[in-house]
Amino acid sequence: MRFDVITLFAPLFEPHLTHGVTRRAFESGQIALQLWPLRDFADNAYRRVDDRPYGGGPGMVMLAEPLERALQAVRAARSEVTPAPLVHFTPTGRRLDQALVREIAASPGAVLLCGRYEGIDQRFIDRHVDLEISLGDFVLSGGELAALALLDAVARLQEGVLGDAQSHLQDSFEAGLLDCPHYSRPEVWATADGDLPVPPALLSGHHAQIARWRREQSLALTGRRRPDLLAAARRAGRLTDDDEAYLRSLGL
Repeated sequence: MRFDVITLFAPLFEPHLTHGVTRRAFESGQIALQLWPLRDFADNAYRRVDDRPYGGGPGMVMLAEPLERALQAVRAARSEVTPAPLVHFTPTGRRLDQALVREIAASPGAVLLCGRYEGIDQRFIDRHVDLEISLGDFVLSGGELAALALLDAVARLQEGVLGDAQSHLQDSFEAGLLDCPHYSRPEVWATADGDLPVPPALLSGHHAQIARWRREQSLALTGRRRPDLLAAARRAGRLTDDDEAYLRSLGL
C-alpha cells in the first residue's frame, strides 16, 4: 500500500513515521509514504503557490497549476494502470468514519492532498479530486493533521502493526458501538476521594461473564453518548435479544 502526500509542510509527517505503534507499518514497508513538497513545483523565483481570490475577500487560494504539476509527478512515480484516488481534506467533505478507514486500508493506497489558506482553486478540485474527507464539523489550519489521522487509522489495521492482532477488533466503531471502559492495576486505587475498585466482573475469571459485562458497558455508553450509533446498530440487526433487554432496563 502506498500513499503520496502533496503538502506545504512535509516535516509535519516525519515524526509520525518514527514514533508510536503505527511506525511498524512504515518501517516494515506495509505502508510506503512519499512526501511531495508543493513549493518544489512552483514556477517562480519566490516558490509561490498561492494568490489572492477572485471576487475579493480574506486569505489566499492555492493555485491550480503548481498542484497539477505536483500531481503529474506523483502519477508518473506511481506508474499505475488505474490511478490511485486523489483525496482532498476539507470541512465540506465526507465525514471520516471507521467504515471508510477500513475501505481505504484494504485498497492499494491513495494520493493525499493537504490544502492550506482559504482553500484550493475549485477548478483543480473539479478536474482531479476523487474523494473529499472531513474529520468533523470544525476547521483546521490545513489538511496535514487530517492526513496524519487517516494514515494512523489505516496503519493500525495492517497485519502485525498492533501487539495483539485482536486489539483493533475491540476498538470503538468496529462493531458499530463505542468501546467499553478498561482497567488495570492496582485492583483498588486509593485516592483522596476514597477507594476506587476494579469492577468485580473483570476479576471473576469467568470469560463469558467478562464478555457480557463489556458488551453491556459498550451498549450503555453508546446509548448515552451516541444514540445515533445505537439506532444504526438496531436498524442493521446487530443487537441480540439480551442486548435489547439490557437497554430496556436502562431506559434506552
